Amino acid sequence: MPGSDASAGITVVVNPTKVDLDDVRETLSEVARAAGLPEPTFVETTEDDPGFGQTRDAVARGASLVCALGGDGTVRAVAQELVGTGVPIGLLPGGTGNLLARNVGGHVDPMEDAARVAFTGRDRTIDVGWLVLDPTPDQLEGLPAAAENVHCFTVMAGVGFDAQMMADAPEGVKGKVGWAAYVASGGKHLTDPPFALDLVVDGEPTNSKKARTVVVGNCGELTGGMVLLPDALLDDGELDVATVSPESLTQWVGVAARVLANRDDGPALERTSGRDVRLAVDPPQLCEVDGDVLTEASSLRFVLQPDALVVRVDHDGETA
Repeated sequence: MPGSDASAGITVVVNPTKVDLDDVRETLSEVARAAGLPEPTFVETTEDDPGFGQTRDAVARGASLVCALGGDGTVRAVAQELVGTGVPIGLLPGGTGNLLARNVGGHVDPMEDAARVAFTGRDRTIDVGWLVLDPTPDQLEGLPAAAENVHCFTVMAGVGFDAQMMADAPEGVKGKVGWAAYVASGGKHLTDPPFALDLVVDGEPTNSKKARTVVVGNCGELTGGMVLLPDALLDDGELDVATVSPESLTQWVGVAARVLANRDDGPALERTSGRDVRLAVDPPQLCEVDGDVLTEASSLRFVLQPDALVVRVDHDGETA
């Protein structure tokens, strides 16, 4: 059953560059009327604010549900502000990845089906991860307080090749060919040099000493059904870590083959899991969270916050 009192209202945080706003408004209003709900309130993201402030305002106004429409960046902004509030996030299709929706078994098309789930589905509580870039000493203990260097992720965060691939995929090309744009941009960085790595998981040092990329995930599925982190679950109380360290194009092919075949670790691909993951990298590396490219950092902390976010999902969707 839906979590909050529906009469308090539905807010849709929408990136107007991703959709035809008039069409979306009409579609979502029709779905709400059919469900006997008030017409949603629509608020647009801006270049300066991709959804954080809009979501805070919606919660302050007493919204019972906040929907994100505009791609993974919009979802991340809305989710970050809903953590700990008990207000559910609704997931509407937009952008390229729609990764959180895919990982909770949600509809990414058509809009009508996704809206029905968001407006009338059941509530599921999931974990979230936090990435702290170059943490200060007080950010190394417990959950980090809100700060400019603290970023929420619901799906995955990465450093190195993963972030470079995101950064070099042109927005216009993504809109036309989707994830093929990431494949093309990734090809530019297959021969980038590895970086030195000091990886510590839950206080225990690992044997990893160099890598091309490190990905820390709250869930494991990418677009197209590819599973990078096969043991990752949204509500298992752990973050899953993949360290990728190929030394040649042949090893890159081997890593890709194991991921596509959902096979165990092997040369150049190691996986582990924990609640508190710390990296030191040299030289500093570019970082990303849920596809949002951030900045370079030399020290990173990934930390789990369990049972932190309520997500509206299909009554017949995944429960684990």
